[in-house]
Amino acid sequence: MANKKEQIKEEVEKEEKSTAKKEAKKDSNRLVLEIKIEGEEFSKAVDEAFNRRNKNITIDGFRKGKAPRAIFVKKYGEETLRFDAAEQLIQKAYEKVLKENKVVPVVQPSVEIKGLDEKSVTYLFTIITKPKVTIKKYTGLNIKREQVEVTQDEIDHELGHLLEQYTEVALKENQVVEKNNIAVIDFEGFKDGVAFDGGKGENYSLEIGSHTFIPGFEEQVIGMKQGEEKEFPITFPKDYPSEELKGQKVTFKVVVHEVKEKVVRKLDEDFFEDLALEGVKDKASLEDEIKANILAQKEMTAENNYIDAILEAVGKEVEVDIPEEMVEEEIDRMMGQYEERMKMQGISMELYYQITKSTEKDLRSKLEKEAFSHVLYRLMLEEIMNLEKIEVSNLEAEEEAKKLADKYQMNEQEFLQNFGGIDMVQYDLEMRKTIEFLKEKNK
Repeated sequence: MANKKEQIKEEVEKEEKSTAKKEAKKDSNRLVLEIKIEGEEFSKAVDEAFNRRNKNITIDGFRKGKAPRAIFVKKYGEETLRFDAAEQLIQKAYEKVLKENKVVPVVQPSVEIKGLDEKSVTYLFTIITKPKVTIKKYTGLNIKREQVEVTQDEIDHELGHLLEQYTEVALKENQVVEKNNIAVIDFEGFKDGVAFDGGKGENYSLEIGSHTFIPGFEEQVIGMKQGEEKEFPITFPKDYPSEELKGQKVTFKVVVHEVKEKVVRKLDEDFFEDLALEGVKDKASLEDEIKANILAQKEMTAENNYIDAILEAVGKEVEVDIPEEMVEEEIDRMMGQYEERMKMQGISMELYYQITKSTEKDLRSKLEKEAFSHVLYRLMLEEIMNLEKIEVSNLEAEEEAKKLADKYQMNEQEFLQNFGGIDMVQYDLEMRKTIEFLKEKNK
């Protein structure tokens, strides 16, 4: 019986060890490291904390910044200085723990203070290191690039857009409003005989057919003549943003001052002079220019799609356990880019969430899949770069920095500050070389 119990105990212990090994393997790139700052180093940090705090406080009976330490401690407590010192020492502790353990983090670490007393502070750093990447196959995947061409229909379509851009507006001879005309009007809206906010405009250029006003308004203006006044009812849509006006019947008073029409340009000498495109003097040369531009855009799109297809194909051959912290950090970066794009359009994130009826959580969730792919491809390319010993010399990186600085019309130092330094230029070049290698090996 005793032997049976011992056997069961051994099996349980064996299973526990096996499970522990599996967990350790799963989280082998998640390290919880402890480090202690003590003695003179901690004591000095506490003294510095007192000097910093004492400069900015006034204690009754003493000039600002002149209170003795004993008085300060009696009023605010020694713990205040220790906690301040602990916060100031975090960066030094972090650098020390990295050096002692010879680890390279891939995201910002999390830190907590495990212990704090009169002699020392103890930190726990959770550090995420680069996960192990295994690629089963990354060559011979037979990915084809799309062949592009430009049709005459596409050229004609773009030519029509170009003529539209240079369309001129002139007073209409008969001054009667028709579809596609521009009516210069005064208007004012009334609800129950009282003018409502936002319902008035003077010398407003309304393009008939643009549907910029509420439904039914433009149709009432069609047929009006210069100088004519008209009053007509309009019912606001039920989903109109204003609570006061949604679904309400109102009256508009409109006066037409002028009626204008669009005059489509002809492909004549004046038009080509206005275009001011080098070498473009007639329809044939203009079509050549249009074709070249369309082809360049299509080639760029095809190239980007080709690279995406290669990365996606190789990505399916990768085995890696990506820490969620890496994905979250990539989402943070993408959120910052998204916010910058919105700012360029004059839209704050608060307004964006209102317009889209969404939240920050919704946007982060929307970006998660793309962020995961970004991290996967970055790890994958770094692994291939190491396997194939793809390198970029310092000289190559310096030449690239000069070229990019010229491209963006910046001095080299300014460019490097914005780009992240010469190491980032070197890394970017290595990534591009690795992608070129994959293109060559997966045709």
